[in-house]
Amino acid sequence: MGSIQITPSILNADFGRLGEEVARIGSADWVHVDVMDNHFVPNLTFGPTMVEALTRSTDVPLDAHLMIEDADSNALAYVEAGCGSVTFHVEAAKAPVRLAREIRAHGARAAMALKPATPVDPYEDLLPELDMLLVMTVEPGFGGQKFLDLCLPKIRRARELMDKHGVETWLQVDGGVSLETIERCAEAGADVFVAGSAVYSADDPDRMVAELRARAEAATA
Repeated sequence: MGSIQITPSILNADFGRLGEEVARIGSADWVHVDVMDNHFVPNLTFGPTMVEALTRSTDVPLDAHLMIEDADSNALAYVEAGCGSVTFHVEAAKAPVRLAREIRAHGARAAMALKPATPVDPYEDLLPELDMLLVMTVEPGFGGQKFLDLCLPKIRRARELMDKHGVETWLQVDGGVSLETIERCAEAGADVFVAGSAVYSADDPDRMVAELRARAEAATA
């Protein structure tokens, strides 16, 4: 496992003041940007132009999570917009290995996401092609959902497969991550944590980032 990283999602932030909202999480490792197209998921959020504007207002690197249908032909637009990491859904990618290689070739970290019902075992051989694997712990599409404990065995299994192959792939979880759930995820083997409503509903979002980090580090100590 790598060191613990906290990547707050701006899905629950005030979209009218994104620059200021991102400034409230200065100690975050990444800013998680949920890109939704109203097709792959029933919601519509940011596009590359918005992402590019956001890169100009923060020094924290952007982690784009593409919940979009045609990942193969759209992912590189987010690399070009300045994202340091781009995550596509395997359910939406026709050629995941080629796509991961293209993202890496253009200078970003390549990540692949799995919905709660998508098993990790069929993708074991892809792990060396990825910089990060995202295990969704809610159904993608909306913020503020309750954490699904049924995903914990999949997080454990993903970590086992990573250890088996000796890869440096990060293991990210996204969905319902909070002070109540982060320890379970960390114990199961996750090392990168997306937290949206837990961070932005807190009075001091940056302090919540620190508390989440401390809780996850304690669970893996």
